[in-house]
Amino acid sequence: MKNWYKKSINRNDVGALYDKYGVNALIASIFARRGITEGSEVQFFLEDDLRFLHNPFLFSNMEDAVDRIMQAEEEGEKVLIFGDRDVDGITSTTLLYDYLSSLGIDVQCRLPRGTDPYGLNKEAVDDFEKEYGSLIITVDCGISNVEEIAYAAEKGMDIIVIDHHNPPEVLPSPAVIINPKCADSGYPFMDISGCAVAYKVVSALRFAHSELYKNEIALLSVRPDDESKNSDECIIDVMKVENLVEKDFLSIKVKSGTSISSTRLPDFLRGQQIFVWDEKTTSTLLAQIFGNGAQFNFMDLRPEAAKLVPQMANATLAQLKSKSKFARYNPEHNSEIKGFYNIFVTVLNSQIAKQFPQNAKANELDLQLVALAALADIMPLKNENRVLIRQGIASINAGHARTGLMELLSLQNLLGKRVTATDLSWNINPALNATGRLGQPEIGLELFLEKDPAKRTEIAQKIIEMNNQRKQLGNEGWNYAIENAKSSIEKYNGKLCVIIDERINRGVSGTIAGKLVSTYDMPAMAITFVDDNAIGSMRSCRGFEVLTLLDKMSELFISYGGHAYAAGFSFKKDRLQDFLSCLEQFAPQIQLGNSDSERIDIDAELPQDYIKPELLAVVDSFEPYGEENRELTFVSRNLKIADALILGKTERQHLKLTFDCGRTKWPAMLWGGAEFLHRDFDKGDEVDVVYQICRNTYNGVETPQMVITDIRRSM
Repeated sequence: MKNWYKKSINRNDVGALYDKYGVNALIASIFARRGITEGSEVQFFLEDDLRFLHNPFLFSNMEDAVDRIMQAEEEGEKVLIFGDRDVDGITSTTLLYDYLSSLGIDVQCRLPRGTDPYGLNKEAVDDFEKEYGSLIITVDCGISNVEEIAYAAEKGMDIIVIDHHNPPEVLPSPAVIINPKCADSGYPFMDISGCAVAYKVVSALRFAHSELYKNEIALLSVRPDDESKNSDECIIDVMKVENLVEKDFLSIKVKSGTSISSTRLPDFLRGQQIFVWDEKTTSTLLAQIFGNGAQFNFMDLRPEAAKLVPQMANATLAQLKSKSKFARYNPEHNSEIKGFYNIFVTVLNSQIAKQFPQNAKANELDLQLVALAALADIMPLKNENRVLIRQGIASINAGHARTGLMELLSLQNLLGKRVTATDLSWNINPALNATGRLGQPEIGLELFLEKDPAKRTEIAQKIIEMNNQRKQLGNEGWNYAIENAKSSIEKYNGKLCVIIDERINRGVSGTIAGKLVSTYDMPAMAITFVDDNAIGSMRSCRGFEVLTLLDKMSELFISYGGHAYAAGFSFKKDRLQDFLSCLEQFAPQIQLGNSDSERIDIDAELPQDYIKPELLAVVDSFEPYGEENRELTFVSRNLKIADALILGKTERQHLKLTFDCGRTKWPAMLWGGAEFLHRDFDKGDEVDVVYQICRNTYNGVETPQMVITDIRRSM
């Protein structure tokens, strides 16, 4: 029997969330139970605005990457984008190619073909040299290609690495590296997809084509010091901004009669374009402090801001501070100068949008690719990933699906329906991934880049066929895997499952490793052979990070790398015994955390009168669901079964129940649960139910429905 676990929460925490963020009591209690109590986390559940995304110029090397690409644009250089064979790599390559080609850059793409290893290879470098290419940009790969990048550099090529995989101890050189997982990246959130990193580069390039790129700007505010006993004292705050990123800050306390030369202001403001809020009031206060001899050349931002929001025309920074969304979630923004900065960014973004109106549509299409990649690479659904995915899915649901994706949605019967993250994860990404798994990722890339609608439809149909082939190979591989799974688990004392079988297709090794993890609740490897090489995938769980094991065997590998819980590797076939010896040595050191497979975490207990269709709005507010943001799970007790129906003609039959919840009759599905009827309960019984709430769409009509996770007869 599974353990239903509902975490105890503090009523004060719920009340604080309710009061501060205006959410209802149910959402506040779910936040508290999930530990989402800090404003910096809450904001990404309540806000969808792109302003909440982190600035791409927070990457310490972003200017270097932008300048090198703009140089290629100006000098008519040949550029190669080298991506990976999975969804993240295909979407990253598409996104960057779309933008660079729109600039008129002579750009070409390449993905690993057939049995090519992961990452940049020397053959690709040699081929590009023959075409007199000068700039290689890797996307969703490259961080571990130390030898290949050095090889390209020897041939006079420059390299930009756009990646998100865990970096090795020695980084590739010489290269401009944009990777949030590098210790000195400067970026505040490391768990974005490779496509999201490519999106950041493109966003930075779009900004760099405006007049604001690299402009040094100072935001200045003056206010009376309310805490001082002297009424003639004021505080002057100055924030230096470049590329809309805060670069420096100065705050000084001064009183009337102070000589400006005795302060740091002249040096701090030298060479800066200075913006103020309400030039007249600011000039008056500064004259009272420094005298009329101190001259400033200001630009007043308030009139420009009032064009966007007329209510700002006569407002002070002190008044606007209390209305700032950023300050609401982030206490460090609760100051006049921070509020001024947030308004400044909004105004300048608006001006850039007017200058480059074509960017809005292109950005919308880019976000669809970013959403696909984040879900395919199982990025944690927190921080800015939530905004990126929600914006991408919202664009699809608005009927703006990009070419290529539209054809896949149509063939998967999703076009015109309300698409969710789950739909994309289960129906679109596996199909795209199939192209890479079967050694032909260029077909996935071609789907997004093809201009002819008829050809795109043909390509999409081919991808669906490839996905069906991939499923068949996966089923065959799984049959081979389970033959030896139990003996392997015994060999490694329940800490590891290793399957080595040349009959497994290399394209489904990751799928099989993942299925082994979900079946046996332990780290797993699936290894096959291609020519003289062993190709393997590893997946993990229960807090064990795969690279802690693979790093210990690094000398064996031709190549290896990945994420905390998913990685790939290859080694020479004749070193198999060395590999197995290493496993015998290091597997006992694997430390696994507690298993949660027998525990169901409950988000809220709902009385019958709370079970209404309006609950869908609560469920929607926590979308997208996935890694580190599981679906909302509720429990309700003493629900009366008004009707019961067994569905399906196969061995695994399902159970459809209807619960009498007073004014509402709720349909509920228990997948594979036909055996429960008449054995554990009957029609007319009262039961306790753990469930999720979703939409059931039939003939274009959406109705709310429960999906039952566990059920018991009420005591």
